[in-house]
Amino acid sequence: MRAGLRDGVVRAAMAEAAESGWYDLRLHRVAARAGITLAELRGAFRDADAIADAWFEDALAALLAVPAEELEGLSPARRVEAVLMAWFAHQASHRRVVGGMLRAKLHLSHPHHWVPAVFNLSRLVHWALDAARVDAHGLARQAEEAGATLAVLRALAAFPGDDESLHRTAAALRRGLAFLDRLPR
Repeated sequence: MRAGLRDGVVRAAMAEAAESGWYDLRLHRVAARAGITLAELRGAFRDADAIADAWFEDALAALLAVPAEELEGLSPARRVEAVLMAWFAHQASHRRVVGGMLRAKLHLSHPHHWVPAVFNLSRLVHWALDAARVDAHGLARQAEEAGATLAVLRALAAFPGDDESLHRTAAALRRGLAFLDRLPR
């Protein structure tokens, strides 16, 4: 898929959803806003959920772009918080739309989105731990993964209703990740 087409559709979808809400997003309106046909949009994305996944991929790229030098000297909890906040910050101006995306993924009539959402959450946590250079082993690694997943879920609950500063999101992450500094290294 052409990067320009992909990015144009994602931008158009976010703009459309900012006006209508994610649940009421209609792909024919996204196509019109992007200046393409509905068939061209379908050639790039199978559905609105695939557009949401592309949005989250861009946020993941922001998480992975945090320079290692910025993490030096920070505790494990603060490193994971820093990279996850890059993920949230990338989406801050569209946090209500992101909340709608997440609710759509969990909608009762969309069970086909539930399992991929769980896997995507797991991947996000794994990438965050790697980007933060958190390297526990054995049971401590399992605790990192489970605890960080719960912290992300708490932060995701705060995120859509937070303000541009993301203070509540960051506070939820900080509280949820504090345990990382107590694990054996």
